Amino acid sequence: MELALSSPLFPSNATRGVNKIKPNSSMLIASQKLSAQKSFPCVAAVATQATQTVGLEVESKKHELLRAIQDTGRGLVTTDDQRSFIEEALVSVEGYNMGAPIDLVKLDGTWRLQYTSASDVLILLEAAERLPFFQVGQIFQKFECKDQTNGGVIRNVVRWSIPPLLEEQEGATLLVSAKFSVVSVRNIYLQFEEINVQDIKISEELQALIAPAILPRSFLSLQILQYLRNFKAQIPVRDPGSRQSVGGLYYLSYLDANMLLGRAVGGGGVFVFTKAQPLK
Repeated sequence: MELALSSPLFPSNATRGVNKIKPNSSMLIASQKLSAQKSFPCVAAVATQATQTVGLEVESKKHELLRAIQDTGRGLVTTDDQRSFIEEALVSVEGYNMGAPIDLVKLDGTWRLQYTSASDVLILLEAAERLPFFQVGQIFQKFECKDQTNGGVIRNVVRWSIPPLLEEQEGATLLVSAKFSVVSVRNIYLQFEEINVQDIKISEELQALIAPAILPRSFLSLQILQYLRNFKAQIPVRDPGSRQSVGGLYYLSYLDANMLLGRAVGGGGVFVFTKAQPLK
């Protein structure tokens, strides 16, 4: 005798043929969801592993670049072979960041120069190498753009000194200020504004010469010392021909939390920076 079973799994009009049994739609959907849940962790794990692999690769390339430039005196002492090897290392790192838009939040902050081929910077380094009375200390590039959407301010900071008149390495500061605007995915345009000489730090020898410690310091000598300490010279940056501000394109070829690579468009040289502590 045929029994008519009525259940979610076996509808009442079904026959006994096993091959003709059709699963309820709700059970099918549940089965599909379970299958998807099992597969998603696998996909996520693969994606995470791929991201970690790329991260390790780029860190390795960055270390290779830093090793390539470490004995070059920030670019002053290089051979043709070294420059070729450095360029290859630069391109290898740049490839990981190519096409990504500039992140102004990451760009904001202070960056220390590690290497350059820019002639205007190398002239300073060469002068310090040749002239015993002139020193060039750390060189920084400071971006102020964290709360901006399309630009900000950039300050090129050069620590320098003339011993024994000023303190070693950081006796004075040369500050070149410019406004910048983002003009494409990776290019910014710099509009230079002025050059400042400031933060004069007089050496103990010069202070003793102006106001000897064995004598009472006169009003005049104290005024001279105060004037030197507070001295600040400002020179506007203008094109002599047009009397307008000087500008130029700067290509930010790589940027992450601890490294910045740039190229001055038009053959102005390459720059390698690493993140530094904020300047006072």
